[in-house]
Amino acid sequence: MKLSIVAPAVLLVITLGTGCVSNKKFAELQSNNTKLQQSNEELNQKLRASESDVSGSKIRIKSLEEQIAAEKSNAAGLQAALNKCLNSTSQGNVNISKLVDEINSSNKYIQQLVNAKNKSDSLNMVLTNNLTRSLSREEMSDVDVKVLKGVVYISLSDNMLYKSGSYEISDKASATLSKIAKIITDYKGYDVLIEGNTDNVPISKANIRNNWDLSALRASSVVQSLQNNYGVDPKRLTAGGRGEYNPIASNDSPTGKSQNRRTQIIITPKLDQFMDLIGKAPAETKP
Repeated sequence: MKLSIVAPAVLLVITLGTGCVSNKKFAELQSNNTKLQQSNEELNQKLRASESDVSGSKIRIKSLEEQIAAEKSNAAGLQAALNKCLNSTSQGNVNISKLVDEINSSNKYIQQLVNAKNKSDSLNMVLTNNLTRSLSREEMSDVDVKVLKGVVYISLSDNMLYKSGSYEISDKASATLSKIAKIITDYKGYDVLIEGNTDNVPISKANIRNNWDLSALRASSVVQSLQNNYGVDPKRLTAGGRGEYNPIASNDSPTGKSQNRRTQIIITPKLDQFMDLIGKAPAETKP
């Protein structure tokens, strides 16, 4: 917007119209007119500068508004990420809590198994000590007692147990079997497997087909003797034959063959005790 010098020009016309003025006065008016024009130009320059400043300020304001909008959007994104993280952390805490519970339950179950094994090992040692103390020096030459992996193995030689070339129990075996029967009766929490074993020499008996038959018949004879002569509960007894296929020595020598001809009385904790422990295993927790 440009300012006009209207009032001085009109005054000059009026002055000239009313009569002549002195040169001095005229010069003074001209000087004032020039000053006014200069002042007007300065004001116009300031006006243009102000308008330019306003335009620049508007541009800066728009830029700041855009920056503010971008920062608000970024803040909203950060808040959403934070909320998601908090929710995830909360769920993670729940999962960690479940995992800790499962670990504690598993440790408790493991401790139960360890305690059961320790108890079984202790009972096995007592059983073994009681049996070996009850046997005479002569009987110990025909009886071998071992504890392997929590199981008691009583190995009896066929020379002591059976009549020669037969599966019938010999008279001299009665004293030893009665002592073993007493141990079996005293420890009612155990099952008993009687296992017959032979060497690799084929049997030549009309009523026995092979070493499978011989080993099974010998095991059955021991089972029936324990039941009928010494009152062992037959529900705790199992008879089995392994023929010549479970040797503990080489069959290339008489000594090795003698070691392989044996009957083992295997005393183990009742299977249902282990099944009870398995049934107490901590159930798997689903996420």
